[in-house]
Amino acid sequence: MKKTLLIVSVLLVAVISTACINNFAVRDLNNKAQSYMQKGDYSQAIERLKSSLDLDPTVFETHYNLAIAYTKAEDYLNASDEYEKALEIKPNEPDVFYSLATAQNNLASDIEQGRVRLNVDGNLYKPKADEVDFSEKYEMNDKEQEFVAEYKKAAVINYEKYLELNPKADDKDEVEKQIEYLSGTKENTKTQE
Repeated sequence: MKKTLLIVSVLLVAVISTACINNFAVRDLNNKAQSYMQKGDYSQAIERLKSSLDLDPTVFETHYNLAIAYTKAEDYLNASDEYEKALEIKPNEPDVFYSLATAQNNLASDIEQGRVRLNVDGNLYKPKADEVDFSEKYEMNDKEQEFVAEYKKAAVINYEKYLELNPKADDKDEVEKQIEYLSGTKENTKTQE
């Protein structure tokens, strides 16, 4: 009995120690990522945040900060994915809904302009600058048009959820205008970034 109690105690201490070490490492990586973000080095920030998620994928702030880093790097495809992961952890964060909607809106615009395209496997990707001529008007295929419609619809839903959770938002009028534009009920040539 004493041996069993000793083994259980040792295992408990090991588990607690590992959790503390991981927590410290996650915080350290997140702090380093924040420093890189402040310097405008988004690729380094993204790498630190991805490493942090490898240690603990349940930290809301890490997913949210990674989504912000992707947004700053104008990688709206990955940003959208990370905002959605953040919402899985904290499903009622108004700012995440707003940021997700903005990323989806910008992703739809990138597809329309050919900055994000559909590969042969049916997945979206961001072509390298030397692979395409961005000076020519891009003609979307039917599947890309479907993606654009889906992302705009999703952006409307997420902007509406933002307003539902934050009915007294300072930017309520601008968000409502964006919803009207994306819904096709208002003519507007400016996309929100």
